[in-house]
Amino acid sequence: QVQLVESGGGLVQAGGSLRLSCAASTSDFSSCTVGWYRQAPGKQRELVALMASGRTNYADSVKGRFTISRDNAKDTVSLQMNSLRPEDTAVYYCYLNPRGFARGYWGQGTQVTVSS
Repeated sequence: QVQLVESGGGLVQAGGSLRLSCAASTSDFSSCTVGWYRQAPGKQRELVALMASGRTNYADSVKGRFTISRDNAKDTVSLQMNSLRPEDTAVYYCYLNPRGFARGYWGQGTQVTVSS
């Protein structure tokens, strides 16, 4: 059973920074695809950043401002968010897909609110 526990959300002013973290309980974390998605009110869940097979992809809207990283020794994935904008306000979800699995797993979500 894969479990993902997120932390680090909160309220910040525009231009500020936040760091999200996600601790995973799974075997062979280093081989997993990991990432972050977000969902704003009234909108569909969208990709923010994804790491798989040594490659990293970002949504165009966060390129140059957000950085995803992983620590395979601690089974954690983080998202450093800088230069935050009000439009970044959303619930952020950690995502993990074990290698060879058809489905992925989601964290419980953490609220990020950016005030103007």
